[in-house]
Amino acid sequence: MIIMVIIVLSSLLLLTACSRPEPEEQTPAGTVASGDYAVDVIRLEGGDWGYPSPFAHYPRGPGGFKMALIFDSLLERDEKGLIPWLAQRFTVEDGGLTYRFFIRRGVRWQDGTPLTPEDVAFSLDYADRHAATWSYVFDAVSSVATAADHSVAVRLKTPNATMLYNIGRTRIIPKHVWEGIERPKEFNAPEAVIGSGPYRLTHYSKAHGTYRFEAFEGFWGPRPQVRTIEFIPLSEPILGYEKGQIDLVGVTPDVLPRFAKNATHKIVRSPAFWGYRLLLNMGAVAAFREKTVRQAMAHAIDRDELVAKIARGAAVPGRASILPPDHVMAVETRTYPFDPIRARELLDQAGYRLPEGTQERLSPNGKPLALELLCSSEEVRLAELIRQRLGDVGIPLTIRSVDGKTRDARVRGLDYQLAILGHGGWGGDPDYLTARFAGEAAGPNAAPSHAGLPGFEAPKLMELLQRQQTAVDPQERRRLIAALQHELADQVPEIPLFCTTGHTIYRPATYDGWMFMFDHHSLPHSKLSYLERSGPAAKR
Repeated sequence: MIIMVIIVLSSLLLLTACSRPEPEEQTPAGTVASGDYAVDVIRLEGGDWGYPSPFAHYPRGPGGFKMALIFDSLLERDEKGLIPWLAQRFTVEDGGLTYRFFIRRGVRWQDGTPLTPEDVAFSLDYADRHAATWSYVFDAVSSVATAADHSVAVRLKTPNATMLYNIGRTRIIPKHVWEGIERPKEFNAPEAVIGSGPYRLTHYSKAHGTYRFEAFEGFWGPRPQVRTIEFIPLSEPILGYEKGQIDLVGVTPDVLPRFAKNATHKIVRSPAFWGYRLLLNMGAVAAFREKTVRQAMAHAIDRDELVAKIARGAAVPGRASILPPDHVMAVETRTYPFDPIRARELLDQAGYRLPEGTQERLSPNGKPLALELLCSSEEVRLAELIRQRLGDVGIPLTIRSVDGKTRDARVRGLDYQLAILGHGGWGGDPDYLTARFAGEAAGPNAAPSHAGLPGFEAPKLMELLQRQQTAVDPQERRRLIAALQHELADQVPEIPLFCTTGHTIYRPATYDGWMFMFDHHSLPHSKLSYLERSGPAAKR
């Protein structure tokens, strides 16, 4: 009788978890990891980033990379580029119209069901039918078909040079779990986090911002080196690291000397792939549609000052060409050094003259060019410096500080005049520039960095964005990306403020398997950081 009561109560709890739109706490059933591992537990800084299903996680780096511990993609990223993953190899056919992926045999989902090419085809089709934070294929795919040789052929509507990267990193989901789900963002049952990846979710608390991932013993690929990954929230991460509560932490330059001479710590500099940019809503502010005004604002902001005072030197100044200097396709273009006098001259050329004895700059129709600057509560100091510098050239600002999620929602909805937005992804395929400047307004599930820029008129820039997408020859595409950067530097559709370099510290005696992906700035975000990289143990 006691056993029956336990079974009934367990079933009721499972049904309750499945029906909750926002699960407060989940502990999905999973196989307890066994065997030999380099380290038993790694603890990292936590905080709630949503339920780590492909749809329910919050669309920012920490949310997406937790999800990626569970869900695999066709290709993965190491330090140098894309590598085979669920796809053992691929071919490009029909002049770039078709990508054929040969799916690895013997892979099983975490519930024991075999992963098949039909799962891959279903995943790509599902990504087209449902807006998703984890999908990068958008509406570019014409058809997806499986073949007897265990391959999946993805045919595009037009040749697209970015689609190997985009299809390759789209998460593959089990058809038998998702095929009946019509509202995927609300699907938060335990089976929503069944993937084929190296880790299973065994605990999640929305209220506490805690996660626990256990190594999946049935994982097909490189052996996990960490048995358990736990994410725990801390009010003072550096203090938590010093006390041994977490095993890795980012540090600011002012505290770096505390660890620099201690051999028990290893210090790693991050590539400049996370940055802040100043968004100009051209649809809401007519003045921003004038290139001269945008160039004046670029001269008015002292980016070296922002690096020194906000990033404390652990950053590189933003470049008008957008791509940061660590990007594999970055080129040198024209710059906009801090020059308030030149800024005033350009504003005068545009007809925005500052009358004697006033503190307000007038627009050509006699109305003051007074603007609101939207920022998150963590970016107020950055906003204050921008307000000061733009005010010096006669553009007064009012700062509107909100929480980060509200700021993101307003950016998606184009509900701002000026906005500060910070995010990663600056090291990715340069086609992200298309989403920034030629895309449509982002939907509620999309990353705010892809909000588009209505009101921006730049025919040559738009032509280059379109041409680089269809340039399947690598050298031709590199030439177009270079030309694109020169055009961006001339047009100034936004003002990159700075990209952080920063430093991460950890104790190599505890674990020393961390690595960067070629296009990303964070060591713990790489799935490969937790897997065997070489030697006979790398493959099961």
